[in-house]
Amino acid sequence: MASESQEKRGPTAAATSPAKGRWVWAGIAVVLILAAVSVYRTRARSQAAGGTPSGPPPVSVSATPVQTSDVPFYLTALGSVTAFNTVTIKTRVDGQIMRVNFKEGQFVKEGDLLIEVDPRPFQVALDQASGQLAKDQAAQRDATVNLNRYQQLWQEGVIPRQQLDSQAATVGQFDGAIQADQAQINSAKLNLSYSRITAPISGRVGLRLVDPGNIVHAIDANGMLVITQVQPIAVVFTLPEDNLPEVTAEMRGRQLAVEAYNRDGKTKLADGRLLTIDNEIDPTTGTVKLKAVFDNRDNSLWPNQFVNIRLFLTTRKAATVIPSAAIQKGSQGDFVYVVKADGSAEVRSIQEDFIEGNIAVVKQGLAPGEQVVTDGQDKLQPGAKVNLRPASPPRGQAPAPPRSAGGQSR
Repeated sequence: MASESQEKRGPTAAATSPAKGRWVWAGIAVVLILAAVSVYRTRARSQAAGGTPSGPPPVSVSATPVQTSDVPFYLTALGSVTAFNTVTIKTRVDGQIMRVNFKEGQFVKEGDLLIEVDPRPFQVALDQASGQLAKDQAAQRDATVNLNRYQQLWQEGVIPRQQLDSQAATVGQFDGAIQADQAQINSAKLNLSYSRITAPISGRVGLRLVDPGNIVHAIDANGMLVITQVQPIAVVFTLPEDNLPEVTAEMRGRQLAVEAYNRDGKTKLADGRLLTIDNEIDPTTGTVKLKAVFDNRDNSLWPNQFVNIRLFLTTRKAATVIPSAAIQKGSQGDFVYVVKADGSAEVRSIQEDFIEGNIAVVKQGLAPGEQVVTDGQDKLQPGAKVNLRPASPPRGQAPAPPRSAGGQSR
């Protein structure tokens, strides 16, 4: 009985199971269709609202047009200020210092009295030489009178020729003695003048190295003071030997202007001119020394001070210029981002000539009027769309060439 009832239920259950599976798959298909319709409607509404399919948003950048301008060309170097002349004052005679007539740090003129050494020993020597001269002159006059008398007696045959010649020799001896006495007088006068030590040049006195009352000698190794000439003053700086032909070519027609700046390169200290170029190149460094001179009226330059030097060479006429902030450094060299007419960014390789202040002079790679990106390059990729925002005004312009340079330009 039980087996018969199972046989009766078996076909019905088998027929019901496939029908239930079909309904499940039909439900899944309906859900997928509804999801696809929902996505399609959402995308359609987005297109209707935006007008274009969504994509990467444009990058906000600042850009400025490429321009042409006259730009001064400078060579820069590190220089050391040196006194135009430096003199260590030493005594030329032995003696005691009686008086010091200067103050430390004082500016003195050539010929000013600086130190007085005790002059009394030299005055005594002068008096002795003068007395000896007077004595020998008196003896020379007496010998001359006798010589005249002997000449007359010899002519009369009273005395032999030998006696006359001996008297003439005596007169000659006194003539030599008088010359020696005069030399002693000149030496004594010279030593007396050396006891008054004067300034050989105009300049600034340094710290005093000896005090009044000390005994000084002409053979002393150390001096008594040092005078440095700081008006004018010189600056020695070096340039690579590759710049030498251009500098010498510009020097033929005019004097080259030189500017001295402080160590951070922001404050100009003085204006000067190039004086000369050294006569040899240093083979170990491949550089050549140059010397510039500055009037230094305000004493802004001091010996042994380090300064930044800017040597004006010429003016680049109608040069292609862009802000230096636009230039990027890459493994292939310098490049900039150029904004194309369709609003996309293009990478452009350039060849830089030099940078002056915030202005970069470009040899090739750009044309006047093209837009170069100056801010926001870090977010750009080649071909990316850009959104230009107003550029901030430039902070600096290329400085005008020095008036003292004058003359030629390129």
